[in-house]
Amino acid sequence: MLALIRYSVPPARTGEFLAQAHDIIDTLAAQPGYVRGRVTRSVDEPELWALVSEWEGAGFYRRALGAARMAMYPLMTLMINEPSAFEDVERA
Repeated sequence: MLALIRYSVPPARTGEFLAQAHDIIDTLAAQPGYVRGRVTRSVDEPELWALVSEWEGAGFYRRALGAARMAMYPLMTLMINEPSAFEDVERA
């Protein structure tokens, strides 16, 4: 399962965002079902960032969000409100 949380980050907050985003990834990495994660930035729109993580399943991801809530809180105002959990689909 792929999790994608996007953020719109003003240039003045880039350093703060990056530090907190890595803290979030570290918190998620300590949770059961975590496979891998990274902080990414749009090549075309430098104010658009994403936390991308992979999980063994949606249940693991949703429980991990609860554990990471305090780490995620400072960035909530920058978060783009949209679905974040995506399941793999087999080729037809």
